[in-house]
Amino acid sequence: MLEKALLLTGDHSLADDRRAGRLLEFFGVPYQRQSATDFRLPESSPAGENTSYRLVCAAQTFARVMGDLQDASHHLNGFTRQIHSVFLYSNGDPVALANVVGQLYGTTISIRRGAGTNIQWRVANDPDGMCGAMRDLRIHPSATTLGSGDFFHTDGSSVTSLIAGGNKAAFLKLTFNGVPVFVSSERLIDIDADLATPNFDVRDHLFSAVPAVSYIRWAFAHSAWRAPEASACLVIDDPLLKARYGFVRFRELLALMKQHRFSTSIAFIPWNWRRNDREVVKLFKDNPESYSLCIHGCDHTAGEFGTSDRQRLRGVASEATRRMSLHERRTGLAHDRVMVFPQGVFSEEAIPELKRASFHAVVNTEVHSNPPGERKLRISDVWDVAVMTYGDFPIYTRRYPAQGVENLAFDLLLGKPCLVVIHHDFCSDGCARLVQFIDQLNALKVPLTWRRLSDVVRRSYRQKKLSLDSVEIEMYGSELLIENRSERAKSYFIRRREHEPKSIESLHAGSLQVSWDSAGDYIECEVNLAPGESTLLTLHFKVAEDSSHSTQNLTYTAKTMLRRYLSEARDNYLAPAKARIDAFSRS
Repeated sequence: MLEKALLLTGDHSLADDRRAGRLLEFFGVPYQRQSATDFRLPESSPAGENTSYRLVCAAQTFARVMGDLQDASHHLNGFTRQIHSVFLYSNGDPVALANVVGQLYGTTISIRRGAGTNIQWRVANDPDGMCGAMRDLRIHPSATTLGSGDFFHTDGSSVTSLIAGGNKAAFLKLTFNGVPVFVSSERLIDIDADLATPNFDVRDHLFSAVPAVSYIRWAFAHSAWRAPEASACLVIDDPLLKARYGFVRFRELLALMKQHRFSTSIAFIPWNWRRNDREVVKLFKDNPESYSLCIHGCDHTAGEFGTSDRQRLRGVASEATRRMSLHERRTGLAHDRVMVFPQGVFSEEAIPELKRASFHAVVNTEVHSNPPGERKLRISDVWDVAVMTYGDFPIYTRRYPAQGVENLAFDLLLGKPCLVVIHHDFCSDGCARLVQFIDQLNALKVPLTWRRLSDVVRRSYRQKKLSLDSVEIEMYGSELLIENRSERAKSYFIRRREHEPKSIESLHAGSLQVSWDSAGDYIECEVNLAPGESTLLTLHFKVAEDSSHSTQNLTYTAKTMLRRYLSEARDNYLAPAKARIDAFSRS
């Protein structure tokens, strides 16, 4: 059955209706617009085209057509037969919103501006799966969000609240002639707005973003873009492969990974390629499902990837890959060609240089390039599986535990991977905080599949079913793993954003070269897989002709060495000593 949205528009809600349309487009939902003035239910579907509609509109617009819908429900092909569900949003008129909810509920429900900042809000564990990975979470929204929002006052009522705090609610579930109706008290988020924060924080947009995204994910389960799985990985920045680095003890951490079910990627500094403990290297090689390595800069200086000097960037990227290749040859330990920028700093020019240096992706905390403000990112850019704004090369976002489980849960709701980052000092309590946070992630209502970082990247894409035998996929990284887990042969139509198709050297599915075409800002290809078959699609870009390894003078080399040893002394001696002193003073 084809799932389709019917976006009903009104003169009083043009800006909000535009936001609704953009949300539907972002998630790849097929929809048609219709003015409330000329409203009519869609014609019965032709033979062989069984379409189920979802009505999306402002609450005030819905009020204008409720009478017509009431009459239509009495006909054979009326409202209750053609409409699967309804999603209503506010257009900023709380009185009109309250009136609509009152008519639907059968009794008056008031709306009040603002809510107390000390109230913990809960996302309901709806049996239908509404709100996905965010189900049953308890969240403290930002004070600004609470102070400026409109909320339903539900004290004493039996209305079904999907997002509520105390006696206030922001997302309700009602019924109209047997059809479920979902109502958001807040205006829809504008995903075309500039991202004004380091990353998107759902605590700032809980009421404007979560209801709409939750509804789209639930109502268009088969026709909207979705992730093939909920992948996850923990990334620890900086450690050398020694028995202990700071508060990280690799053997003890391995035991915790097996006990609490998670995986860890070490963001390894290439400068350290000759400084390993053989026993730790063996530990990594014996447990590839738990431990992996990615690339953390080159010398790990904050500005090494923040410059706009392309020649210098090219040299640093080349030197990083050279050192990691030497490290792999020396130890036999494979690494993932995934870059994590030192201190998150990167320039816009750095991204295409990594692309040409055969990196597969970037995983980073920061999404804004250096210098700040030079390139404007939109909210939709960071809602995507990966940020593709810079040179059509993916930046997968990661988060610190301080950003809360709710932000990682919202990433999963969007279809992004769950990537967590810590430094060694987060393990200063014997990894108690880390284990507690991992357990919270594993308790999410969407089960996580923990993998090494390269596997997360090659499995992080979005797809949607075109027919029983065909699937559309949007690719992000330079590698894409496609698995046909069905019992029938399938055709996969793959597209990837690429404004410069001439930069492509080749495209392979396994060992076979695949032909591709350029269509607008995308390249497209087709791959056919038999039941149970899988393939790794690999995109190779042309290497820069003037690529050369980075060379440094003696002064720079000495400063880099001093920096590295001082950083290790701080992490291995000063930080533990300070922790012991703090513990003694508290006892």
